Amino acid sequence: MKVKGLTQAEADLRLKKDGLNQVPEPEFSFWKEFAGKLWNLSAWILEAALLLECALGKWIQSLFVLLMLLFAAYNGATQKKKSRKVLSSISQQLTPVVAVLRDDRWQKIDSKYLVVGDIVNLQKGDILAADIDLLDGNLTLDESSITGEAKNVHKKAGATAFAGTTVMDGEALGRVSATGTNSRSGQTINLINTSAAPGHLQQLLTKIIYYLCLLDGVLTVILLIAAVIRGENILEMLPFLAMMFIASIPVAMPSTFALSNSFEATRLSKEGVLTSDLTGIQDAANMNLLLLDKTGTITENKTAVASFANFSKLSDEEVLTLTSLAIDQRNQSVIDLALMDFLQEKKIPVKEAEAFTPFTSSQGYSEGRGEGHDVKLGSVKQFSKIDPAISEQMAAVDLSLGRSVGILLDDRLAGIFITKDKVRADSKAALAELAKRGIKPIMLTGDNQKTAASVAEEVGLTGKIISISDFKEGVKAEDLAGIADVLPEDKLDMVKYFQKAGYIVGMTGDGVNDSPALKQAEVGIAVSNAADVAKKSSKMVLLDEGLSPIVKILDASHRVYQRMTTWSLTKLARTAELTMLLTFSYLIFGYLPMALNAMVIYTIMNNMVTMMIGTDKTYITYKPENWDMGKLAKIAFSLAGAWTIIGFAFVSALTKSGVNHDQVGTMVYVFLVMSAMMIVLITRTKRFFWQSAPSKPVASVQIADILLTCLLALLGIAMPAIGIKELLTPLAVAFLAAILIDLVYQPVMKNKYK
Repeated sequence: MKVKGLTQAEADLRLKKDGLNQVPEPEFSFWKEFAGKLWNLSAWILEAALLLECALGKWIQSLFVLLMLLFAAYNGATQKKKSRKVLSSISQQLTPVVAVLRDDRWQKIDSKYLVVGDIVNLQKGDILAADIDLLDGNLTLDESSITGEAKNVHKKAGATAFAGTTVMDGEALGRVSATGTNSRSGQTINLINTSAAPGHLQQLLTKIIYYLCLLDGVLTVILLIAAVIRGENILEMLPFLAMMFIASIPVAMPSTFALSNSFEATRLSKEGVLTSDLTGIQDAANMNLLLLDKTGTITENKTAVASFANFSKLSDEEVLTLTSLAIDQRNQSVIDLALMDFLQEKKIPVKEAEAFTPFTSSQGYSEGRGEGHDVKLGSVKQFSKIDPAISEQMAAVDLSLGRSVGILLDDRLAGIFITKDKVRADSKAALAELAKRGIKPIMLTGDNQKTAASVAEEVGLTGKIISISDFKEGVKAEDLAGIADVLPEDKLDMVKYFQKAGYIVGMTGDGVNDSPALKQAEVGIAVSNAADVAKKSSKMVLLDEGLSPIVKILDASHRVYQRMTTWSLTKLARTAELTMLLTFSYLIFGYLPMALNAMVIYTIMNNMVTMMIGTDKTYITYKPENWDMGKLAKIAFSLAGAWTIIGFAFVSALTKSGVNHDQVGTMVYVFLVMSAMMIVLITRTKRFFWQSAPSKPVASVQIADILLTCLLALLGIAMPAIGIKELLTPLAVAFLAAILIDLVYQPVMKNKYK
């Protein structure tokens, strides 16, 4: 069907009149988010503690608990706002691209520049960015985004396809009828996932709270039994018990996650990787298997014709001229571009088909009619079902040279093109780097085994190349370099197979049929030329071609994981130290060696520091992370045990020397704050803490915490005052204890990361 599109000048005038084809995102409501942070499990515990403190008349402690509750809500809403801002800036770079006819030529433009009257071409995988009246062709659309119904809808010429719907099958020409807020859905079309579920890491770290609550529960029972035996008033113990549970609440965890993920997402966006789902950054650290599309990833996204064999009675020029009828002129694939370049090189005239059906993976070929012939261009394997004589004719073709593309004239083999992809200059080095990091790369390709084996050898992939027909139960990833003859539909089965085998799977893809596999994989990565729906299904989108950006994703993910390791170790160790030291001191010496006010301040200060861990300097590990919560808990509680023993000895010495209990409480507070700062320094590095400096935000907050602690202790604010000597003593004890503990701790950590 011949249609006439707008001129660029006409489009510019309409754009100036109607504005960009976009709908402003709903404004982020800070106070709505703030209120939401007051209605969750962590907030409920704080609120229950607040009510208890008020009921018992502990007004100062009540004030501190209230401040902690409001701080958690305020900080959580602030970090959420920052995350939304980061995702919003990224979404501007992930706007769908559309094929539009302007100035009598097809071109691809950013969908936000569409105007009413534009002629567009729609194909499988497109997410419509405007309401479009269909002029020609048939489409199968997923309208669930606007109707809520999962059932696909079929539409043909004369119908209207609406913004926000996805083309599941077919191709059509259409004219834009409404844009932006005037479209039926009136929704912003972007490819960002702003409502992602928590990633694996966040789910695992949440288990830390269970460890701490379990510990607090055991200690609570012990304390209550001791109080009953001693004949003490249990009600007087309630504020202390409430504070133990408050100390376990991960007030800073959401902020630390948001800060670290947003920090790395911004960094990656400057390095050619867009994060459409923030959980993808942290999940990539676990990845140990990567399924890689050959074309566009290992090889350049440009294919050239290496040879042409004519099997018809027509001349080469006649066959090539007829071939042009089956080449997609609107949405050219890499094969279409290669054939067009070949025809131009041979100075072959390009004909326009009277009727054209584009390539689909299910059909396996494109088809054009004209010049009195039916012309099919595509998979030789599919053509063998149409022309049984192909297998004999193919015997004379050297398929090891590259990918075969057949041409059928009136359902008889007329010729074979051999196309070859050029291996990227960075592929061999990048694949070697992936292997060095403990990731098994497996190449996926629609090419035959010989072609696949040639590419695998060139880029240094180790293992054997098998056909998808030989992919069955029992195949081991370690034995494979690649899988040949792969259709897009096969990829989902492969991802599921390897996941079932225990692998954390990453996958690259570009087509609409890759979308289910990209969504299924723990780390779905859409390459730079991917279809809109493929980008929507993935967690990461590459702006640059090749494998090098994947290494940058790994670096970012390991940085997030190391920061979260520090967070979890410090949270477990510091909280366990606090609760065990106070509990055992109460059981042995008969009093709590720390004021409740100081206990609340201590908890607030700790959360300030751990929140900043999301920006800390870190190191890259060269193997997939294995988040072993049991092992991590053992390390953390070992640290807590060491600090508790030293702290108990310190309390014992003070008590036996006759120091006033109130002053002991303040000195223990100083010791605990200093030890908390030292635990952060110890757990954040593989070296001794004095050999590695933290980031400026971490160091600044630590210094501020220590200075504030000293000021409160000397002035007696919220706790009994102490002198300079009493202040320096716990600081010195904690510092010397840190040196002693680190001398033992670092060998343990080095063994952990072997």
